[in-house]
Parts: sequence; C-alpha cells; structure tokens
Amino acid sequence: MNQADTIVALATPAGIGAIGIIRLSGPEAIAIANSAFKGKDLAKQVSHTIHFGHIVDGDAVLDEVLASIFIAPRSYTGEHVVEISCHGSAYILESVIKLLMKKGARAAKPGEFTLRAFLNGQLDLSQAEAVADLIASNSKASQQVAIQQLRGGFSSQLQSLRDQLVQFASLIELELDFAEEDVEFANRDQLKLLILQINGVIGGLIRSFELGNAIKQGVNTVIAGRPNAGKSTLLNALLNEERAIVSHIPGTTRDTIEEVLNINGISFRLIDTAGIREATDAIEKIGVERTMEKISQSALLVYVFDAAAISAGELRQDIESLQKPGIKILAVANKIDLLDKSDSHLSDFRSSGLPDFLQISAKQRFQIDELKQHIYNAAIKEKLTGEEMLVTNIRHLEALQKTEEALSRVLNGLDTVTSDFLSMDIKQALYYLGEITGAVTTDDLLENIFSKFCIGK
Repeated sequence: MNQADTIVALATPAGIGAIGIIRLSGPEAIAIANSAFKGKDLAKQVSHTIHFGHIVDGDAVLDEVLASIFIAPRSYTGEHVVEISCHGSAYILESVIKLLMKKGARAAKPGEFTLRAFLNGQLDLSQAEAVADLIASNSKASQQVAIQQLRGGFSSQLQSLRDQLVQFASLIELELDFAEEDVEFANRDQLKLLILQINGVIGGLIRSFELGNAIKQGVNTVIAGRPNAGKSTLLNALLNEERAIVSHIPGTTRDTIEEVLNINGISFRLIDTAGIREATDAIEKIGVERTMEKISQSALLVYVFDAAAISAGELRQDIESLQKPGIKILAVANKIDLLDKSDSHLSDFRSSGLPDFLQISAKQRFQIDELKQHIYNAAIKEKLTGEEMLVTNIRHLEALQKTEEALSRVLNGLDTVTSDFLSMDIKQALYYLGEITGAVTTDDLLENIFSKFCIGK
C-alpha cells in the first residue's frame, strides 16, 4: 500500500439510499476533488468546511453534492481528506468514483483509510481494531466496550505499564555495561513489586476476556430437553413471536432454529434444538446429533423439562449426561400451569438434591421475564457500568498471556539469574505489550488485521 497514492472508496453501504458518501484521502485528495468540482475553489478553503457544488465530467453534470474538506493533519487519516456527499443512486456513485479514479485516485483496499490513520499516528493498533468492533457492534454493551477502546482507555493503561517496564529495562541494560564492576542499578525489590502489580493488572484483563468475548460475539445459548417439553413454545415466548412450529406431536423440531435475543444490552444467540431421545427415524437421528453438537459449542444450556412428565431421577440423569466443562446449565420446569397445587413433583425435584430451577409456563407466558433475567445472570455475573476495561480480541488475549509468562520468568529469576537473562525476559514482555498497541508490528500482522475491514473504512 503506497501512501503516496491518493485513494478513493464509497464510505457508505452499497445499495440505493438517500445519500452516498465518497471518501478521498492522500496528498492529492483536494486537488483531484477540485478538478471534478464546480463551485468554490476547494484548494482555497479552510479545513473542516462544507461546500455546495456539482460534480462535472466535462460538460456533463453527474450530481449536485456537498464536499467536506479536511486538511492534513487534522483528519481521520492524518492526510488531506475530502468526503463528497452525493445522492444515493448506485449509478451516480459509481460514475463519480470512476471519474475521480480517471483524475488520479486509485481504489482503496479494505481497511486502508484506518491503516493510514494508524501509520500516521492518529490511532494506535488497538484503537484501529476498535473501529471495526464499533462498526460490527450489535448491542449496547458491545458498542460501549468498542467506544471505550476507541477512546484509548485500554491503550493508555497498557502504555503506562510498558513505560514503567522500560525504565527498569534501561537500568538492567546499564548494569550489563558495568558487568565487571558488579554494580546494581535496578533495585530488585522495586522490580519485584512492579512485576506483581503489572501481572495483577494483566491477570484481570485476561480474566475479563470471557465477559468481553460474550459481549462482542454474543452468548451461544442452547434450548434443549426431551421431546414435547415445550422448547419451541419457549423460544416463541422469549422472542415474543411465532418463530418455531409448535405441535403436541413429539419430535416436531428436526433441525436447529437460531435467533438473536437482546437482554439488558447483551446478545444471546438462542438455538432451539430437536428433542433428546432415541431417534425413531434417520432424519430425527440427524436432528438429535445436531442437538448434541450445538450443546458442545454453547456457553449456556437452558434445559427445559415437562414438570409433570419426568421424575427427579430422570431429570438428574439428563442433566448429568449433558454437563461438560465450560457450559453453564439452567434448569427450567415448564408447563407448571398443568400441575395441581397439591402435586408433589416440584418438591421431589428439590429434595433430590438437584440444582435450583425456575418454574414457568411458556404457553401462558408465565415467568418469561424472570427467565430472561436468569439467563442474563447465568452468563453475565458482573454488573456492566460501561467503565470496565474488557479484553474482547483474541489477539490481545494471546499477547497478554505471553506477557504474563515472560514477567513470571523475571519474577522467578530475580534472585537466581544474571542481569542479561532478566533483560531478555523483560524485553519479551515489552515486545508482547507493544504488539497490542502497535508499538511493535510486522507487515503480516497489519495485513491480517486490516484485510478484515470493509472497503471505505
């Protein structure tokens, strides 16, 4: 990607709309836009101003537009930027882009505008990744986490830790220069306290990934149970729409049905599955296999059972057979509207040592709001305030884990290894921290990150 080029792309989604915005960035952005713009001389205008005019190709008027001017370095990319607001006709937008390319611009690659912002020091790497997260956010919580990272909260915390480590690394390097004198410039006790403090912060960030990933990606939530337990009725009740076919015939659901439910700003990917039993035909067998596959991939399992049609022993056996590492199980007693008040079924479940369960009637919509809160609490223990530092990116998680390992080696070797080995481990920790913010980068890393962006961003 040659930064000497001026790039152009459609910055708004493709398709017909009221407005489409074409973005130019680069050293000739204003000159190229000006050559196609009939109105004020854009080259003589001040930064952060908007001008009415027409885009013309010779004598032909292509569109009536607004041109927004951003003069370097006061722009998103740190370069000259022009944004042309056209009418949203796909034909008009394509014609204007072709004209600008004919006048010297080239088509931008995916993420190239944000890449230039990073290379020009407008954003660090974690902030650049937050741009993509913000565009992809589909809930209040994911938007809050992305906007906080975009503002640099995560970066500033890591930079502070990195700066403190750099000071000690410098002192240890100084010791190596005076190795023959056997002097000690870096106080080992202070270094130990610093590493304990840094690893405490890093450990908290690593632990936050489970919550951060749930917020960013949504929580895989499987609704499972025996045939005719009311799973599809429950899905419809949670969504407040008739999404799944409901029948009194056991085994109606043969394949999985997936929908997204937003609870308190968190997205839950609800998956209604085929009833778990010995299959009676080949199609049902495939459905049951898919059910077990979805359960193994889920973070939360809502196990629905017919409160009047299952014994405590059978329920315990079902739940024990489904328990797997990393999966939280929420038991839900359905169809309680069909039980007499004197029915001892529910008390039998409790006295048998089973985990606590919620009583509902999916058909009557009884306790559905309470169930939503139980689902939320099972997945998200902490109360989200929007101020938490959360790790949502697997690349950041891996870098933090490697930093923690390197610092643990420093801690373990403070009293036993020489300064040169301590220096190597501290440098490794600095390297991994630098990978997160972009203080340390490779071409492969940048290409991998920015290739996932949409064109125009």
